[in-house]
Amino acid sequence: MDWLNDYVRRENVERIVVGEPRQTNGQPSENLPRVRAFVERWQKAHPEIPVSWVDERFTSVMAHQAMLDGGLKKKDRQNKALVDEISATIILQSYLESRRIK
Repeated sequence: MDWLNDYVRRENVERIVVGEPRQTNGQPSENLPRVRAFVERWQKAHPEIPVSWVDERFTSVMAHQAMLDGGLKKKDRQNKALVDEISATIILQSYLESRRIK
């Protein structure tokens, strides 16, 4: 939260896009309450910055496939931080594409 607070002081942030953790059957994942708690905390601190939720199901699978397609070595594909970074990119891309359609 400190890093994000500092970031919004330095940059013009119009919106925060958050991955909504769900199970493959669409039910909330066990992580969803933690993410909701973070978003509530964010909204109290920054009510002027809206939050958009994006279904994050399958983003890790898509990230791994992108890593395979990109020719990354097995060791690199096991890097959770890299998988998370690629997944976040996919979530943001999904959000932006949904806005373009409307």
